[in-house]
Amino acid sequence: MADPEVVPDVEAADAGGEEEPTSEEPSSQGDDVAQPAVLASQLMRDPMMLAALQDKLGSMVGGNSGYIQSLPKAVKRRIKALKKLQFEATKIEAEFYREVHRLECEYAAKYSPLFDKRSTVVTGDYEPNDEEADWPSDDEKDEELAKGTDELASGDKEEVKNKASLEDKKEEDGEKKEEKEEESKGIPGFWLTIFKNVDMLAEMIQPHDEPILNHLQEIKVEFKEKDPMGFTLEFFFEPNEYFENKKLTKEYIMRSEPEEGDPFSFEGPEIIKCHGCKIDWKKGKNVTVKTVKKKQKHKASGTTRTIQKTVQSDSFFNFFSPPSPPEDEEMDEDTEALLAADFEIGHFIRERIVPRAVLYFTGEALENDDDDDYGDEEEGGEEGDYDEDADPDYNPGGSK
Repeated sequence: MADPEVVPDVEAADAGGEEEPTSEEPSSQGDDVAQPAVLASQLMRDPMMLAALQDKLGSMVGGNSGYIQSLPKAVKRRIKALKKLQFEATKIEAEFYREVHRLECEYAAKYSPLFDKRSTVVTGDYEPNDEEADWPSDDEKDEELAKGTDELASGDKEEVKNKASLEDKKEEDGEKKEEKEEESKGIPGFWLTIFKNVDMLAEMIQPHDEPILNHLQEIKVEFKEKDPMGFTLEFFFEPNEYFENKKLTKEYIMRSEPEEGDPFSFEGPEIIKCHGCKIDWKKGKNVTVKTVKKKQKHKASGTTRTIQKTVQSDSFFNFFSPPSPPEDEEMDEDTEALLAADFEIGHFIRERIVPRAVLYFTGEALENDDDDDYGDEEEGGEEGDYDEDADPDYNPGGSK
């Protein structure tokens, strides 16, 4: 309870009086309670102090609370028993993923004839018949709908007749266009278009890569069930003026076993290594290297000379020359980042590009990928959040 002798002084101060409590007068309980609030207010106004406090709190997030260490020995023993059970569950999970990979290898044989036929259509070796090409097109649906709407909206028979004549002319022009299109084979630029549609692949492609990738005819995945498990990406090219290879390969080695030192980090099969292939470039056609001129100065005489040096050039085809991780020493950060990106690309080509190639060509698969990447925002007071109080149609009770 506040000191009754202090209260009149406070009231006088509020009323504009000049009386103030001296240092000899006892402080009130209200002042003691208000002091932390004053300090907090001062802290919020000091950016440097606030930043230091945030750094301190951030370092405490995820810290060990000491709760486990404080438990009785018998409880700790039970926790160890649970961890041993968890390890057994992890081994079963690894077995499950190995079985999934085995099924993937088995079903690859069933997909193969479909992908082989896709390849013949892309390259122009096979022309689909009307039945095989009978698939609804969004553009065709829109054209039919627009045509029907126009004819219903017009009551003039002569206008309809004129439109029919125009349609006939368009059909004739279309037939001539089709005849001209039939001279081209397959689907030009099929795989290059896919690569340019996918951001992570488009970033790898340089202008000097595009003419080469126009010769790419097919990509296949060859699965390896065990010893060790993995897969190989096979890129098939038609004869071209850039390299002798008809096929470029990239092998990925996978592991589906918990690590000995950290078994509970296991989350399924992971790529641990990859190997590229040698590209037999024709003379002067290697786009993965470039020649630069560099001036050198002689230390003693001071004379300079110009030398030519071959350095690596940015190119999609560096994909077939991945860095080799060291065997007995820790990997540096740059190599680790390059391999992580490489593994992600290889996995994406295997899981998405090859099975759904036509959908990445048309862009339909990109829309689905965007939907998958879109996450729900956290609740809060951010701009754009839904405010039920401001919604005139909000009706939690469902009554009209």
